[in-house]
Amino acid sequence: MKIVSTTAAPAAIGPYSQAVVVNDLVFTSGQIPIVPATGAVAQGGIADQARQSAENVKAVLEAAGTDCSAVIKTTCFLADMKDFAVFNEVYAQYFTGNPARSCVAVKDLPKGVLCEIEAVAVIKQ
Repeated sequence: MKIVSTTAAPAAIGPYSQAVVVNDLVFTSGQIPIVPATGAVAQGGIADQARQSAENVKAVLEAAGTDCSAVIKTTCFLADMKDFAVFNEVYAQYFTGNPARSCVAVKDLPKGVLCEIEAVAVIKQ
């Protein structure tokens, strides 16, 4: 197992890794819309926060040696299911391979954010 760490995505806010690589698979931790350069939550609504969360996933995947096109499964968390359609518009721009996905509404997310995305991807050979 290899631990993935990059300054291009927010540091973990607990006792976990940004991602781990096992064999040819990358398992990312959930990425919330924190701007890595400032440590602040991305300003704006669900579209802005979904974009930042996806950018953070993208940065972690790149640090692991792969990218969003190699994602095979995502799990997405929304603070409000009313944001589903707008979230999907942004999500579709990043995860173009149409990976398997679960998307659920949750009561609360860390730092009061509107969304969180985690992914499993294949390391490209």
